[in-house]
Amino acid sequence: MERLEIPRMELSSFAEVNYKTPLLNVLHYPLDAAYFTVENRDNYPVVDYISPNRRQFYKIFHMTSGTGVLTIGLNRYVMGPKEIAFLHPDEIMSWQTTSEETGGHFCLIHPSYFTHEADHVLQLLRQYPFFRPEKAVIQLTDSQSHAINGHFADMLAEDRGDNEDKKQAIVLYLQMMLLEAQRAGKEKLTTEVPEAYGYIYGFLNLLESSFNVQDPNTAIGLKTAAEFAGQLHVHPNYLNSLVKSHTGKTVRDHLQDRLIYEAKSLLARTEWDVNTISYCLGFSGHAAFSSFFKKKTDFSPSIFRKSAASGTHL
Repeated sequence: MERLEIPRMELSSFAEVNYKTPLLNVLHYPLDAAYFTVENRDNYPVVDYISPNRRQFYKIFHMTSGTGVLTIGLNRYVMGPKEIAFLHPDEIMSWQTTSEETGGHFCLIHPSYFTHEADHVLQLLRQYPFFRPEKAVIQLTDSQSHAINGHFADMLAEDRGDNEDKKQAIVLYLQMMLLEAQRAGKEKLTTEVPEAYGYIYGFLNLLESSFNVQDPNTAIGLKTAAEFAGQLHVHPNYLNSLVKSHTGKTVRDHLQDRLIYEAKSLLARTEWDVNTISYCLGFSGHAAFSSFFKKKTDFSPSIFRKSAASGTHL
């Protein structure tokens, strides 16, 4: 990230101008999420949030009513009805609602949803031109929006049904939706993000990069607010105040939340022993890690692992 000059606007003024709604909730993607999810906004109201961690899911959402501000990376879109957005798994994103309600649908798709017989659809997603931050939102005509809304409704009906071939049907409706959006092809112009948001994005991006634990010999990188601030060329107090103002949590809070998320992920998805996980997460040893984990979750690492293996959610 390029070095940014410290904004001259006071934090209170920045909040009044750019964030008139409540603080953005910081949401980590559920570890037990299904490989495919489709929902109607009527039953799943949108909330203001920022997603700091790589979700491993492609996300598509279509708006039929309401307005909001979508930020993908450092690209900001003011969205409204008859628009569709495409979010790549590797992008940090945020959403701020600017109307009383929003209507439409969304779906989340994990690459593992596509088995060998649908590998061509996974390749289509990977090559699709609109899963890019600067091209992520498409404006639709009335007929195009109606057609895409219908494809979402069909996917929802199939997902809730018990047809043996429902996955095949969902994949077909998904391809039709992608084709309809590509035919529309009218990209919505982005606007500049507020300068201070660049620091929030920079912090979350560094935080996520620090937790790129790929093997038992990899340990996390940055560990303190001062280290994050140094990377962003700002004073730690300024970074902490900025992050707290817009997320409700301090840099330290975010770091601890991310530690717990990564710990749960490693406990649930690997067979690494607790000593190895402790090392990867930067703890001095098994005891320090177990104490931290139990303090934050009320469960020991071993109990959490057994629960995850049995499918019980703690």
